[in-house]
Amino acid sequence: MPTAPAIKLRVFSLNCWGIHYLSQHCSERYEMIGQLLKEEEHDLVLLQEVWSESDYLFLKKTLAHSHPYTHYFKSGVIGSGLAVFSKHKILDTFLYRYSINGYPYMAHHGDWFGGKAVGMVILDICDLTVHAYVTHLHAEYCREKDAYLPHRVVQAWELLHFIRHTSGGADLVILGGDLNMHPRDLGTRLLLAYTGLRDSYTEAERFEGCEEGITLIAENPFINKKELEPFENGIRIDYILFKGLSRVSVKCESLSTTTGSVPGKPFPYSDHEALSGVLLLRSEEGGGDRPQRCSAEPDPGLVDMVNEARTEVKVKTLQGAEDQMRLAVTGLQERLQKHSQTQPVEQGRVQGEPTSTPANSP
Repeated sequence: MPTAPAIKLRVFSLNCWGIHYLSQHCSERYEMIGQLLKEEEHDLVLLQEVWSESDYLFLKKTLAHSHPYTHYFKSGVIGSGLAVFSKHKILDTFLYRYSINGYPYMAHHGDWFGGKAVGMVILDICDLTVHAYVTHLHAEYCREKDAYLPHRVVQAWELLHFIRHTSGGADLVILGGDLNMHPRDLGTRLLLAYTGLRDSYTEAERFEGCEEGITLIAENPFINKKELEPFENGIRIDYILFKGLSRVSVKCESLSTTTGSVPGKPFPYSDHEALSGVLLLRSEEGGGDRPQRCSAEPDPGLVDMVNEARTEVKVKTLQGAEDQMRLAVTGLQERLQKHSQTQPVEQGRVQGEPTSTPANSP
């Protein structure tokens, strides 16, 4: 039988830094963002920090013809800041607000007021069901004295379970957003290992943009270079993640980032660099034995990661999350024991003792 033609899906993600009276040149930058999106015509646009509904409505009007399907996720005091624009029909939406999100008395950081969350949209793309997620986790602020690390670990834990439990029936899962985590941070490792999501930067057949895919670069005029220490060139904290489920295989053909100031303009689109990825989707017959949702394969290393997360959240007495993680470790160990009957596993790590890797090592 002839192979079905591949479907090319273009995905865009950007933290828009849209904090009125604090972020610089908001109106001008939203005009630039709207013009970029209208010209590039991505299939799916995942935006963060669209804090003003008026800015969302401006983009909605600007993109009315190129991206007729859209949703704005409202949450917290000033909103979640999450927005989705799509060329393809949105069938359903859902928002999950993280149970812990900083401290109200840390008003100068502002994360608590934002109602950090993950938004989901279900799309129909060429008769394929796509579950797309957009999120923004709590900021780090200080690498060496990160008071919010347990909060981000819990948010990553809730994010991965939200995806796991809502991805049933999907042919493709996409997650885009500002995770505020480095690639080797505990929360990132846990998210990827538990869901099987793939990182478009490491998977891309072709990459163009900032060195090592970094999305907070020292050359950005909106960045305070002291906030990047000890990473002189910048950090990678924005992601497009994906996974084919059921009857679809997917690969990342290309990924690109913006590189600071826009040509012909005096400043960039945002303090973050934008991500633009091209995914190639191919329907496959006989894909019924594939996972029906994002889930983890039996892996003793995952047990270690969950125990590492338990240790981290215990420090801040986040008892509810720690109880969930303890149950998850038990479940993973039981799956490993069953799996060992047909495939040997690495003995000595199955008991789930935490590794000695620092929780926030880069």
